[in-house]
Amino acid sequence: MIHKTCVIDSKARVSTKAKIGAYTVIGPNVEIEDNVEIYNHVSILGNTKIGSGNKIFPFASLGANPQDLKYDGEDTKLEIGKNNIIREYVTINPGTSNGGGLTRIGNNCLFMISSHIAHDCYVGNNVIIANNVPLGGHVTIEDNVVIGGNSAVQQFTRIGTLAMIGGMTGVLNDVIPFGLSIGNRNYLQGLNLIGLRRSNYNNKDILGLSEAYKEIFATKNLNENLSKLNGTFKKNPLVKKVIEFITKDKKRSICTPYSKE
Repeated sequence: MIHKTCVIDSKARVSTKAKIGAYTVIGPNVEIEDNVEIYNHVSILGNTKIGSGNKIFPFASLGANPQDLKYDGEDTKLEIGKNNIIREYVTINPGTSNGGGLTRIGNNCLFMISSHIAHDCYVGNNVIIANNVPLGGHVTIEDNVVIGGNSAVQQFTRIGTLAMIGGMTGVLNDVIPFGLSIGNRNYLQGLNLIGLRRSNYNNKDILGLSEAYKEIFATKNLNENLSKLNGTFKKNPLVKKVIEFITKDKKRSICTPYSKE
């Protein structure tokens, strides 16, 4: 059902199984798949693809030009996966030519009121981003991450799988997979042990990760600490994921535990 007051460009590809509320505007290069429910007063522009089963609430703005002064109308894209919930006043921008040209959202995510996903971001699956959280450009959020309300994530930052960010945290440094991070300028508080158990990871692997965590962050010299890590730890799949994250090419430093030094 499409409300009669919608403004849908004739070139847009909109499934007959989509529901679109009053006063929504959809541009010419938009594709909307089956069973998408778009409420009233939504704007969807640009080269934007909306996967099946998404729910998009009033006053959301998807696909409008990036908030990047270098952007000059290049042909870039926004791709949103399946079964996401995009609440009121959420803004999601497409990519830029300098950042790969694509902003991509996975499946089964929840974007709460007034969250913002900037250009060239990658957001994985089952991610929860709470109210008033902006992601700067080129941010990577891996699967099953939770970001608490009124936090802010600096551009080029990475947040690893199943990490949790506490509310009102300024995320300036990369957060390892399974990490808990808080603070005015984020530091590592420990591991998301509750999240690991709820995700049915092997208890032996969780205990091994807890022990490896102490070794990895024993000093500020992470590379040296990793080189000293024994082979048993390196066989642990959870530890391997953390090591891969730390050693991968990166723009930001790795978030570490708080130190008074």
